[in-house]
Amino acid sequence: MKIWTSEHTFNHPWETVTQAAWRKYPNPMTPSIIGTDVVERKVVNGVLHTHRLVQSKWYFPKWTHSLIGTAKTCFASERSTVDPHRKQMILKTINLTFCRHISIDEVLYYEPHPTDSSKTLLKQEASVSVQGVPLCHYMEDMLTSTISMNAGKGRQGLEWVIGRINTEVKGIAETADDFLMKTKHSLDDMTESARKSMDEISAQAAKAAKHIHI
Repeated sequence: MKIWTSEHTFNHPWETVTQAAWRKYPNPMTPSIIGTDVVERKVVNGVLHTHRLVQSKWYFPKWTHSLIGTAKTCFASERSTVDPHRKQMILKTINLTFCRHISIDEVLYYEPHPTDSSKTLLKQEASVSVQGVPLCHYMEDMLTSTISMNAGKGRQGLEWVIGRINTEVKGIAETADDFLMKTKHSLDDMTESARKSMDEISAQAAKAAKHIHI
């Protein structure tokens, strides 16, 4: 068995990073992830529990096909919890494809950085085990290296999603500002029109009063 761990700090608050984590796929940095499907979602004692199926492509060397088989599409089970009170998001993923010979357990923790609450600390852990086939240790090393490389791409993908979210928020803010500006102009026009009408009424009333006085 091989164990892999990693830590990374995002220069974004926990709320932004966890929102992006839900929208992480698809993204151009990790094209191997085809999509996700929600199997179950519920809230228990204020904690969001979600079970998703993750659909992806694994690119194994051809020499491994005779050992573990082949699959055009691979599936993994992802179970997550989001605790907004404690500000903690945990994702646990296990592979469903090739599970006769390969076992990959991965856990991701998203929490506010302990020394800077405006940042988010990501901790990743993965255990890889290959059994029942030749070259087990070599394949474990190969899979661990792939996990490490994909983790880097995943972080880049998350930054890409965060960029999209920030752009959307900016667009909404600009639309709101434009709406408020147009509303203000309309109110100004209405006020000016009402003022002119009142001036005309006052002038007509003064003129009528003058004729009556005469």
